[in-house]
Amino acid sequence: HLNTSSESAALALFSDVAANVPAYKAFLAEHKIDPNAIQTFEDFQKLPAIAKENYISRYPLPDLCRYRQLQACDMIAASSGSTGKPTFWPRFFTDELQIATRFEQIFHDSFYADTRRTLAVICFTLGTWVGGMFTTNCCRYLASKSYPITVITPGNNKDEILRVVQELGSAFDQVVLLGYPPFLKDVIDTGIARGVEWQPYHLKLVMAGEVISEEWRSLVGERVGSTNFCYDFVSLYGTADAGVLGNETPLSICIRRFLAEHPDAARALFGESRLPTLVQYDPIGRFFEVQNGSLLFSGDNGIPLIRYDILDTGGIISYDAMLQFLAEWGFNPLEKLHSDTQHSALSTQHSPRGIHSLPFVYVFGRSNFTVSYFGANIYPENVTVGLEQPIIQEWVTGKFVLQVREDVDQNKFLSVVVELAPGVEASEDKQQTITASILSQLLRLNSEFANYVPPEYQTPQVALAPTGDAEYFPVGVKHRYTRK
Repeated sequence: HLNTSSESAALALFSDVAANVPAYKAFLAEHKIDPNAIQTFEDFQKLPAIAKENYISRYPLPDLCRYRQLQACDMIAASSGSTGKPTFWPRFFTDELQIATRFEQIFHDSFYADTRRTLAVICFTLGTWVGGMFTTNCCRYLASKSYPITVITPGNNKDEILRVVQELGSAFDQVVLLGYPPFLKDVIDTGIARGVEWQPYHLKLVMAGEVISEEWRSLVGERVGSTNFCYDFVSLYGTADAGVLGNETPLSICIRRFLAEHPDAARALFGESRLPTLVQYDPIGRFFEVQNGSLLFSGDNGIPLIRYDILDTGGIISYDAMLQFLAEWGFNPLEKLHSDTQHSALSTQHSPRGIHSLPFVYVFGRSNFTVSYFGANIYPENVTVGLEQPIIQEWVTGKFVLQVREDVDQNKFLSVVVELAPGVEASEDKQQTITASILSQLLRLNSEFANYVPPEYQTPQVALAPTGDAEYFPVGVKHRYTRK
């Protein structure tokens, strides 16, 4: 589809959906829009955005599908939704094949899986949730395309994952774990505690669901013996609503690692004091726009979506604009990747794999996870980096609760409750070390915090809680890093 413009592809999708999807027909009629009047991309940009509330939840599920034919789809996944009432997402094999292309990009460009026998271990939750089965299917498509990939599905059963890797891993050139970052870290740390040597398995990770910091990537990489951080761990930008929208590439990771070391450059590029997930995407398959700081995308699925607001804050940057911006900061990621791979196992006769002139999308995640303190937006990501420093990372699980509280005089203070790792005892020494680390990272990464918050209010009050503390870290519940 190299000759197709992404704007004309989006217009063609609109015409198809407006004609054949009953819910979208009704939605346009309600907004008094004649679909025949939408002829140019400028017209398209004036269409009202759709979202879960004003579209998905308002119409019967069959009406959201083409020709009202829910029964024509091949698979249905469920997402839990914040209200607890699940939303169902039908899809076709063709939708999975399109997403499988993203997995192929990762397995080919980052993991060299066309030449290495690979064991893919699915660590996402199995069941009706989107992660496990969708990922399994995509990996199987790669195997059927003659990649030497073998898939096994322990799901999120930690003991089973460790058993699988130890009993089968040595028969393969590399082992890929696919799952949520905190869970994969838990698997790796538990393995180390049980005497597992990860290095011989040449471990790779495919992650989704959370923004990770570059400190996290380095820390976990060192624990498993990773030698090339731009190639070994890859994050997906994925949603239940539309599968995988974009993925990290060696190029995007190389750029993000530079930005992590240069907070001023990151702030100039993204306009915020935290590092978003940065991925590349195919604008024909997933068409992004930005409206008031929110990402909208259009794409074909079992439920086709036109200008869908996924409630993620972020933005888009063209390939050329990204390289030009970095050049102004004296950085050339193409040269860096070249020199990093030249004398490694990743060396090829041509330029390194993973360099495609695709646009970038960056995602901060849901905007409702920040806390405001003296007018400064404090992000969980800022605190996370403080907990990922040497020594401290041995004491903690990585979970914490960040909130702004008031003392008896109604003076505000920043409270951070940190979960200690299993078997670690709280002490004043640990508490002071963690406090100092969080404070130094807040000052380094967050210019609003450094400039808005009076010095006497900058030091957070850190409390250390045992693993699984009922009030702050209940077991089996999706953790929220902030409380209002």
